[in-house]
Amino acid sequence: MASLINRKLLLIITGGIAAYKTPELVRRLKDEGTEVRVVMTKGAKAFITPLTLQAVSGNPVHDDLLDPAAEAAMGHIELARWADLIVVAPASASAMARLAHGFADDLFTTLCLATDAPVALVPAMNRLMWSAAATQRNLGLLQEDGKLIWGPNEGSQACGETGAGRMLEPQEILQRIQEFFSATYSLHQEAGESAGLLAGKRVLLTAGPTREAIDPVRYLSNHSSGKMGFALAAAAAKEGADVTLVAGPCELTTPAGVTRVDVVSAQDMHSAVMANLAGQDIFIGCAAVADFRPMNIAEQKMKKQDNQNEMQISLIKNPDILASVAQQEGAPFCVGFAAETENVEAYARKKLAQKGIQLIIANDVSQADVGFNSENNAVIAISASATQHFTINSKTEIANQLIALISSELKT
Repeated sequence: MASLINRKLLLIITGGIAAYKTPELVRRLKDEGTEVRVVMTKGAKAFITPLTLQAVSGNPVHDDLLDPAAEAAMGHIELARWADLIVVAPASASAMARLAHGFADDLFTTLCLATDAPVALVPAMNRLMWSAAATQRNLGLLQEDGKLIWGPNEGSQACGETGAGRMLEPQEILQRIQEFFSATYSLHQEAGESAGLLAGKRVLLTAGPTREAIDPVRYLSNHSSGKMGFALAAAAAKEGADVTLVAGPCELTTPAGVTRVDVVSAQDMHSAVMANLAGQDIFIGCAAVADFRPMNIAEQKMKKQDNQNEMQISLIKNPDILASVAQQEGAPFCVGFAAETENVEAYARKKLAQKGIQLIIANDVSQADVGFNSENNAVIAISASATQHFTINSKTEIANQLIALISSELKT
């Protein structure tokens, strides 16, 4: 990642509940040595105070296009020329619409029109607002104008709904900023080449749950959201890998630069993995694959009989995808996951030996704040020679740390 020391970043905060995340973003940028100045719209000040942003940035907050003190030196033009990068976070639906159509009646829109610095928008809004036709048209216009669009994520929202529209976390925005300023990254991207820790490597990974049909209506499954696997796919692609993601049923956006293969059952996933295995350098089995499936799948919906108090379903073992890959001649570097509810490290070590793999990532899914369906995770990485603990963090950051670890293991 590029150094952010002495970089000049103008952060524009528009109206939205996600504005509460911006002080943390400013703090992280300051820790990296970035000079940060903040602009707030009237709507933003309804959610967070200028005093808070002034305290964390160390600079006065700008909020008025016609500030008499600043206008003596054409303050808005000075700010527009000062910035190396302008980041609008959160970028509300209204903010995107006003920028897409060239408004220049407040400090926010005027700055974005009067600058020759790149402008990155970090959307944050209700899922229906994000998917609305008008918002998507405005998104297209902004992209045509060369604006960078970072996000949004999917997940729980302040309104109580779940879906696309959640603003990236501060650490994710920081990473996007670092990528932007990385001269090596930019040059390679312009040349259509890969750069990073896994440049030239091919990575095959699985993510999400599987569904094992009982009848045309019902199935056996688990609580995996796929977020950890998708984060790993994104992190590997960011580091220059050619990534193929075999995904069980999950409502997540495919990471940029990743080839996605959708499957349903464990047998489907096994077939897709084996079909894509040739030439892979790394295999990461992150999916929560069902160990068993119903022996017989009813052709019609199974009906409850009168006075029936119980039902028995015979199960048969599913193929072991991770072991199948590890047993191949010339197998890739294999990484497994162990989602446990007790004796986490002991069970993980046993699985590492049984599967014949190089690295296993274990986590305790009994904890409510990490693991399945959470935005965060905490894991233990175990190899034959070392054990590393990764404390609770966003799944994006955990993924970045794990990809760095896998890269270093490949070189030993």
